[in-house]
Amino acid sequence: MSEHFDVAVLGMGPGGEVAAGRLLKAGKKVAVIERELIGGECAYWACIPSKTLLRPAEARTEVQRVAGVSRAELDWSEASKYRDYMIRNLDDSAQVDGYARHGAVVIKGEARITGPGRIQVEDRELTAEHIIIATGSEAVIPDLDGLDQITAWTNRETYTTKTLPKSAVIIGGSAVGTETSTFLSRFGVKVTLVHRGDRLLEREEPRVGELTHKYLTESGIDIRLGVTARRTHRTGDQSVIELDDGTEVTADVVIFATGRTPRTKNLGFENAGVTLGDHGQVQVDEYCRAAENVWAIGDVTGIMPFTHVAKYQGRIAADAILGQPHTASYSGIPRVVFGDPEIAAAGLTKEQAEQLGIRTVATELDLASAIARPWTYEQDPRGFLGLLADTDSKTLVGAWAVGPMAGEWIHHASLAIRTQIPIEILRDQVAQFPTYNEAYQAALEELDI
Repeated sequence: MSEHFDVAVLGMGPGGEVAAGRLLKAGKKVAVIERELIGGECAYWACIPSKTLLRPAEARTEVQRVAGVSRAELDWSEASKYRDYMIRNLDDSAQVDGYARHGAVVIKGEARITGPGRIQVEDRELTAEHIIIATGSEAVIPDLDGLDQITAWTNRETYTTKTLPKSAVIIGGSAVGTETSTFLSRFGVKVTLVHRGDRLLEREEPRVGELTHKYLTESGIDIRLGVTARRTHRTGDQSVIELDDGTEVTADVVIFATGRTPRTKNLGFENAGVTLGDHGQVQVDEYCRAAENVWAIGDVTGIMPFTHVAKYQGRIAADAILGQPHTASYSGIPRVVFGDPEIAAAGLTKEQAEQLGIRTVATELDLASAIARPWTYEQDPRGFLGLLADTDSKTLVGAWAVGPMAGEWIHHASLAIRTQIPIEILRDQVAQFPTYNEAYQAALEELDI
């Protein structure tokens, strides 16, 4: 006999949690289904452990760069202990109990949709008026000869390891590769970063990749661009990657930061009328609707694979179910790489704007030459801000920042892009002195618009 619910949420990562919480608060009867841990990839194997482990090294860098402070040392034992606390020692029992107390029925297991409004979880049958698909994504590992012979890690092994390797080869130069290189090198691991592209962070402005390359190289990372891993093998206790330029790289572990793919295979989504895209992503409309009474949120949609976007989509889908629909907008959403210093961006790149037929003008500001805050923050200050403006609408359409705490102050540009604030109004804004936000005033003055 099946159990009936108002809403069944398949996957309890950040997006699923936001949607479930909103629906429970509205008095809906909700089933939350999770095959692993409530909190998802972000809470246990990605965002939370990675940012927790990046912070100690960042703090040491801050001490080293500030006048009058000394003797900052990294302690892996203490850092990993705090990491374990932050990821709840891979135990979600408190989250299970919490949802149960708030009225949800918590079901652990792999869910499969068997028909419109019908779900099977092992030997348990459910029906639901609405289904929210929030099954996330999974790491992609290239199919290389000899892969089974080497020590191969993804983000999961990297950010839950108890013991650091002495050396690592990281395959992939996007956000994950950049953050992982920063984390490991700062903790004394010899890192080689291999990327098939001609520059790091290829989805951002070329200047961003150039600065990222500069700062990673300065931290001792060996960066190999324009090469691809072809084969692997083991020599003694070492893992070896053979590259297509004829060279080899040897290390204790090989970490694959080669992207993620939506987790949609063999879950029966087509039985509810859901359409999958060319990369396996669930196709959704502006309300995150995937089919009649079926919704999809987060990485599984393939739209913008960020935790904050999943949480936003969770609000969009839940509100639509509650009869308060509003469309999703992905304009100006910030994206941050927690390097050292931080790398942040929002909106379009110049190339993307050109593809859309937008006429633009850009400027780049060296923070140390324009404002006081970099000098009060550190010696030999680092940091740049780039702005991209639409010459017709006279609004910002893109921005990037590389510098201390860039992930915090990129939101000024994010809001301006999202709400299309006229540049003349932005120029009239008064920023607190001395802050990094003052950079916007200086950069806006330089825009020839």
